[in-house]
Amino acid sequence: MDPVLLHLGTPARGERWQTLLPRLVPGLTVRLWPDMGDPAAITHVAAWTPPDDLFAMLPNLAMVFSVGAGVDQLRADALPDHVALVRTVEPGLVVEMADYATLAVLALHRDLPHYLMAQRAGQWAPQPVIAKGARRVTVLGLGAMGGAIATQIAALGFPVTGWSRRPRDLPGIDCRHGADALTDVLAISDILICALPLTAETRHILNAATFARLPRGAAIVNMGRGGHLDQVALLAALDTGQVAAAMLDVTDPEPLPPDHPLWRHPRVVLTPHVAAETDIDGGARAVAAAILAHRAGTLPPGLVDRSAGY
Repeated sequence: MDPVLLHLGTPARGERWQTLLPRLVPGLTVRLWPDMGDPAAITHVAAWTPPDDLFAMLPNLAMVFSVGAGVDQLRADALPDHVALVRTVEPGLVVEMADYATLAVLALHRDLPHYLMAQRAGQWAPQPVIAKGARRVTVLGLGAMGGAIATQIAALGFPVTGWSRRPRDLPGIDCRHGADALTDVLAISDILICALPLTAETRHILNAATFARLPRGAAIVNMGRGGHLDQVALLAALDTGQVAAAMLDVTDPEPLPPDHPLWRHPRVVLTPHVAAETDIDGGARAVAAAILAHRAGTLPPGLVDRSAGY
């Protein structure tokens, strides 16, 4: 049975993948939603947010691709155990995420929210410059994205601590792991970056208790998922000064309602989920590599360990 991939997403990506993927994977056919043909012929699906009932319609489904680095939006609990779940982490995506984190860290390190407030008020209000070596940065999540972020930030001269659920080893990074280590990590975090996957365990990990454990005046960068952040708790921490500023690329919901206070908070920099975007051709190459690895009986790049909650 030749493989058939059903693509759900932008027409530009779908049309390009329909041409490119069969060149990369011999025998592969790409169909574009909603023109799926015989559901029994579909062996692979590539999507961001597929219809809730789609997977149940595909009896020969073998692999599902998220067209981005996240998988929480895919409702993976609806997938049978034998179906492989793969996140698309192509090199350009990793680079863009690390660049956004660098932008955020430098903006917060050099007090950009303060200067934006001063500009709006017509005030000339210089702040003391703190040496990079004295500004401690912590990255929550040390997977492909978080590891690249931590490495790039450390290369700029910031002391970087990385935290993950499982042990990691990255040159130049103070790597810590496990729930017991998180409290100690927060206490030494002047800038806290969230690059975690969103799971039941990480939802609202950026909460009032987390903010209380940070040094007073710390800053927050959330570039994981909006669900990582308790937005009410952040607003409260900003108002007390426990958190000095925040840079947010993700919110819950997206976009925020027009009257949401985060839009206009003077110490929040808000961007519309633009930290990174999967390159169309790079995404196709990543999907092809995973299909070919699966066909060869080897571990597909980007395979999600569903037993570990992503």
